[in-house]
Parts: sequence; structure tokens; C-alpha cells
Amino acid sequence: MKVQDKPRPLRADATRNRDAILAAAREVFAEHGLEASLEEIAARARVGIATLYRRFPSRQHLVGAALVEKVAKYADAAEAALAIGDPWEAFANFVRTMCELQAGDRGLADLLSMTLPADEHVERLRKLANAHVAKLIDRAKTAGVLRSDFVSEDLLILLIANATIVHVTRSAAPAASRRLVALALDAFGRTDSPALPAPPTTAEMANAMCRLAADRGCSIDRAIDR
Repeated sequence: MKVQDKPRPLRADATRNRDAILAAAREVFAEHGLEASLEEIAARARVGIATLYRRFPSRQHLVGAALVEKVAKYADAAEAALAIGDPWEAFANFVRTMCELQAGDRGLADLLSMTLPADEHVERLRKLANAHVAKLIDRAKTAGVLRSDFVSEDLLILLIANATIVHVTRSAAPAASRRLVALALDAFGRTDSPALPAPPTTAEMANAMCRLAADRGCSIDRAIDR
């Protein structure tokens, strides 16, 4: 039986091109979101668009490679919050941290609101973070400091809303995101408030996240437009 050959390492120039593309993608996605022009990314990286296509065959592959370290911050923030002793401060600190990260990076704001099905690493990090977040929510509810009808989908709704606020008000009203987060945390902590309407189901939110990925050109079967 023939042993499968290991992938050949990239040549030095190919490695430089790949690194330049990823650095440019992080900058452009942060400034303009995940719908940003791939031609602008190639130009900023000082490579031809064909070189970008060779390294990253679809937009979602480029997004995943460029932003995986930022998704890791999502998991790290959730893990760090679990180390905070006070259940409410742990939950609130995590919410503020994630929304602040979104406010500083439109690409990350988009990515936290959608799924990237072709990138197993990104989705594995997201799954790990979500498990930590579930513990934060359960701990705060058990302590009686988070409303009993709060569900994890409510946090996703906030991240989607905050992504929109970041997009619309980023340069004109940079404090709008912090205001939204403060209002949301006040509502989340009102344990004696009337019951909320029924939350969206996990499946409904998953469909919404998949649709956003498609809208951003990152659906699983959609290649980079040439």
C-alpha cells in the first residue's frame, strides 16, 4: 500500500505572499466587513488577484484563515470570564468584552453573527466558546442575578444587533455600541420583570447565521467571484 505523500511546504515567496494576503485581509475586513473587495485585499497585499485565488479558493477560506485568531479571542474571553468569582460580573464582563471586540473590527462583528461551515477550526473554537458561555449563563441564573427566561440565543441576538450598530454608527457615533450593551445588560439583570416573548429556536438562529454567511459570500458551495 502506497503511503500518501505529505503536502509540500510552500516556497519562501509563496509563504510571503500568503502572509501578506492574510495581513491585508485582516485590515480590510476590519475596516469594511466580510463583504470587502477581494481586489482591494490583493492590491493592499501587493499580489495579483490570481495569486489570492490560488492560495484561497473561496471567500470563506480566506475569512477563516484571516480571522481564526480573533475567533480564538472569543473562546479565551469566555474562559477568562469563568475565572471571575462573581456570577453577574463574570457574565457582564464577557458581554462587554465581546461587544467591544466587535466595535473595533467589522469583520469580527460579522463573523460572530454567522457560521463558517467550511472552516472546522473556526467552528470548533466557536463550539468551545459557546460551551463556556452556557456555563456563565447557568451560573448567573442559579445565583439569581440573570433573568430566568434568558437563553443563549438572546446573547446571539445582541451580537447581531451590535454588529449592525457597529456598521451604521462606527465613525459617526462611536459610543452607540456601549450604550446598546449597557441597556441590554440592564434588561438581562431585571429578574423581577414580566416574562419575555418566546425566544427564537436554536434552529431558527442557525438558519439566520447561515443566511448571513451566504449574504457575505461565505456559503459552503460559493466560490470566490472572479
